[in-house]
Amino acid sequence: MIKMILFRKFRVLILMVFLVACTMHIMIDLLPKLEKRAAGAESGDSGCQCAHHPGGEAQGWGKQRARSAAEAGWPNKHTLRILQDFSNEPNSNLTSHSLEKNTAAGDRAESLRQVGEHKPLIGDASGGRTVPAHGVSRLSALFEHPLYKVDLPPLTDDDTLFNVNTDIRFYPRATGNQGWHNEEGNEEEEEFSPTGEVTAESYPNWLRFHIGINRYELYSRHNPVLDALLKDLVTQRITSVAMKSGGTQLKLIMTFQNYGQALFKPMKQTREQETPPDFFYFSDFERHNAEIAAFHLDRILDFRRVPPVAGRLVNMTREIRDVTRDKKLWRTFFISPANNVCFYGECSYYCSTEHALCGKPDQIEGSLAAFLPDLNLAKRKTWRNPWRRSYHKRKKAEWEVDQDYCDEVKQTPPYDRGTRLLDVMDMTIFDFLMGNMDRHHYETFEKFGNDTFIIHLDNGRGFGKHSHDELSILVPLSQCCRVRKSTYLRLQLLAKEEYKLSSLMEESLLRDKLTPILIQPHLQAMDRRLRLVLQVLAGCIEKEGYVNVVEEDLVDTATHRSLGHR
Repeated sequence: MIKMILFRKFRVLILMVFLVACTMHIMIDLLPKLEKRAAGAESGDSGCQCAHHPGGEAQGWGKQRARSAAEAGWPNKHTLRILQDFSNEPNSNLTSHSLEKNTAAGDRAESLRQVGEHKPLIGDASGGRTVPAHGVSRLSALFEHPLYKVDLPPLTDDDTLFNVNTDIRFYPRATGNQGWHNEEGNEEEEEFSPTGEVTAESYPNWLRFHIGINRYELYSRHNPVLDALLKDLVTQRITSVAMKSGGTQLKLIMTFQNYGQALFKPMKQTREQETPPDFFYFSDFERHNAEIAAFHLDRILDFRRVPPVAGRLVNMTREIRDVTRDKKLWRTFFISPANNVCFYGECSYYCSTEHALCGKPDQIEGSLAAFLPDLNLAKRKTWRNPWRRSYHKRKKAEWEVDQDYCDEVKQTPPYDRGTRLLDVMDMTIFDFLMGNMDRHHYETFEKFGNDTFIIHLDNGRGFGKHSHDELSILVPLSQCCRVRKSTYLRLQLLAKEEYKLSSLMEESLLRDKLTPILIQPHLQAMDRRLRLVLQVLAGCIEKEGYVNVVEEDLVDTATHRSLGHR
């Protein structure tokens, strides 16, 4: 009898504990709404959803959540986002396997869904360039050249990745983005309309970057948002970190206080270290400075197909270990015999104590590449590069043994029509200038079908050897003998002394916080390789004739649209 009474009391106790836990969970979820309602009552706001003080209640709560998360040592679950893959692997359209995989996907998705089904954002084409303090800027002179002022055809809704009506009224409360802070850090300077509504110009810079993507480019030539986004990558507070799934080497997904995300590639070797001569291209280290330099080179070539990348010095303790919710990553941190903070994470290769990433004592360099729109909102198609290498120590790819391989490619969709083959030629030139042999796949935005540009992702294996020019990278160009006229003329321009490619790169890279990004031998190697590209094209023209090699794309707007050129 006594045992039955004790058993019943135990069941009642368990039930009470369960009810208390449920009550506390409900109260925690309701706390933000109750606090905001109370704040509204104190300010005389009787239930109106209009934000009379947009820099106050909503953003104050965002800051409070961020502070409490940092104090607890783990990021608050409400500030996390869908973790989008950023690699070129065939199965890259997957989210991360980390602990952040399924947390709070709604906020960022909701903000972009509300952007959809409206008209394009206007005003991203204004100038926003900076000029070096001393001497004449070659970079500014380059961007003033007529070849860098070719207009895009008029954009329709079908030509923009997302559409937004500038009159749409974005309420921080409605979008759930109370944490959207002014990227400059000064709340008083935020742009709000007289009624307390957020204007299109006050969207976070990552969102404005996404809105600007169209069929022809990732960003416009002089888009002021670009410089602001690069600044965000360096200055925004990191609120959460997770390992990116897939890939041979460790990469981290970092989320910022304004809900933007970037892919972090940590420094693995110094600027002076060359790839050892006995290393295969697929076993080489990825370089953070190569990612940064690739973005600047892509911009100078006027391709604008590399997402914005900036270098950043990261505190491994405060900005990685203390904010990660990825326990697998957290467990790999340790203190080295030299008393430096180190970690190694999990990946297919080079993730072990022998290949640990160590700070000095806890500071580490890395590249931060801005994320493209989430795959749930803007699907991307992954394509196998026709000139993909065999990735085998002994076997050769078909294109290496068949000199007529391009004739077969030209008969295969999507290379049999449109501009895709010309895009591959652009990418070939881009990779050769960097010495990048690792272009196995590429991606495009599904919305634009086959009539759009190739996205130049994953450039970490560039700039490995300045003392060697890998001519096999140029095989697609020498086999196909096709190039855009705009690309050909820009290459000729960059070979001239007044627009010398190495000087332009050096000036452009001075803007990055981790400058110098490339040592002089790598800069000089680009000039040498540029001359080799022009020699290959000169041989093609001599063999097949100018009109059969150089594809006209600098024409009137109507024809420009039909060609789909930039």
